[in-house]
Amino acid sequence: MQRRALGKPAAGDSHRTGWIAGYAIGTGVVAVVVALVSAILTYAQSIGDEAPKINAALRDAERNTAPLGALRTTVDDVNAIVGGLQRGRARLGG
Repeated sequence: MQRRALGKPAAGDSHRTGWIAGYAIGTGVVAVVVALVSAILTYAQSIGDEAPKINAALRDAERNTAPLGALRTTVDDVNAIVGGLQRGRARLGG
């Protein structure tokens, strides 16, 4: 039987201490990664839940602004009318 002096670990104890520290550090790293991935998945789910509302709002905005496409036609018509009025005024001597 081997005797140990007080305060000195046996030869195999330091080897085991390294493994225990490695397992503890590895477990800590895995726990941190799991926590971060869980947070990311939670945020992704909340974004996914809001996506249909955002899409509906965008469709409403498109429908509400569609008449602005006809504004170019209105501007062209107004310019033609103003041009005709200016020609008429010039012919009348004004």
